[in-house]
Amino acid sequence: MNSAVPGNHGGAPFLAIERVTKRFTATGPAAVDDVSLTVGRGEFFALLGPSGCGKTTLLRMLAGFAEPDEGRIFIDGADMAGVPPYARAVNMMFQSYALFPHMSVAANVGFGLKQEKLARAEIDRRVAAVLELVRLGRLAERKPAQLSGGEKQRVALARALVKEPKLLLLDEPLAALDRKLREETRFELVRIQQRVGITFLMVTHDQDEAMSMAGRIAVMRDGRIAQHGSPREIYEHPCSRFVADFIGGVNLLTGRVEASADGILSVACAETGSLLRVAGAGAVGADITLAVRPERIILARQADASLPNLLSGTVRAAAFRGEASSCEVTLANGAVLRASFANDVAGLRGLAVGDAVWAGFAPDAAVAVEP
Repeated sequence: MNSAVPGNHGGAPFLAIERVTKRFTATGPAAVDDVSLTVGRGEFFALLGPSGCGKTTLLRMLAGFAEPDEGRIFIDGADMAGVPPYARAVNMMFQSYALFPHMSVAANVGFGLKQEKLARAEIDRRVAAVLELVRLGRLAERKPAQLSGGEKQRVALARALVKEPKLLLLDEPLAALDRKLREETRFELVRIQQRVGITFLMVTHDQDEAMSMAGRIAVMRDGRIAQHGSPREIYEHPCSRFVADFIGGVNLLTGRVEASADGILSVACAETGSLLRVAGAGAVGADITLAVRPERIILARQADASLPNLLSGTVRAAAFRGEASSCEVTLANGAVLRASFANDVAGLRGLAVGDAVWAGFAPDAAVAVEP
């Protein structure tokens, strides 16, 4: 799936990052290390990774607030080398929103246009249009102190959009919102992006945000791109232990290949103390790391010979989460598996701590990853 230049699907990309490196010290590791990436026009793209992985540094270089030490950045075919922030067809929505407290919503949104000395009629027209887009037209005369967190977020978005950039950069755009409002606002941001057709590039450490909003994701680690692709590709086929663990819950199992035949490996698993059958190819005697998502773990209260990779255990923790439940199962040898299941699954209602269960997973539920 991965290519030398992530996202290069043919044709001229809208955004092209070519072997960009940025260092802040002469001897320390690079904050961004030889990164290449392309983003298509009108795409919603996410840079995802833990704190310190280089995603915000890369965002700042796109905005023009920092210059690469090596490599080049092209936006809509133009080389950005030496181009100051104000001369780029780029705008940035900051995590803090940075609204002027003494100005009305409309004045905040139109501030950048006023600085450009646009005619008052043009400013009023564009401000009114973008406030309607973000559903804040009725609040145009309010001050930031009179707004909710979600409304402030939409004012900041409107201020970024009103200048009609070709590329909008979003730095942790939902971080200041509570959980319920974050979930609601995700859909709103996607709706707006689809309506205006502007290329959005978002930086976030929240894998749920990236997976629910972006069409493609680049997972970053230590200044490099660890993996890129669609949310489904990255979730279902992580390339490494790091990516598998960072993107959602996962059971990571290690072992040695004992046999290989007809696309099925027999793996002596260290964690389960058993011989597992998993789909794939590998050399006999090779060490292997497997990733199994919790929702791919099958639970049963009674032993079932048809259940693949059958393991006995005891529920050590259980949590009801509305439409689904999750639990941790301690196996006979002390290892722990995490499982999740829909609450309408027959036979698993009321599963509680201390209950004896059998756990298993299909051979194709296990994905071999790099250690």
